Amino acid sequence: MKRWIIVCIYAGLLSGPAFADSGKAVYEKTCFACHGSGLLNAPKFGDKAAWAARIAQGKQTLYDHADNGFNSMPAHGGNDDLSGKDVQAAVDYMVQQADDHLAKK
Repeated sequence: MKRWIIVCIYAGLLSGPAFADSGKAVYEKTCFACHGSGLLNAPKFGDKAAWAARIAQGKQTLYDHADNGFNSMPAHGGNDDLSGKDVQAAVDYMVQQADDHLAKK
């Protein structure tokens, strides 16, 4: 398990800085490493069932978990170059994608 955490952190470090104006860019550079595949039980990108309960907790809770780390997820997805705005933009992007999938059902 520790090896997978290190993989996520390493992927975040390799991604370099991202910019707050694009949650999609932050996701693609950092978050996809775990959220693209569901590594370490990360909710998969766009998976409405996996995101529904998390979305119900409210964005502030999601921001806090992404910013400070939660369970197996390291703070800032392991990318210390990300600002708080970058992290929030990525959360907003992932939530929007899940909400879009929820709305289509």
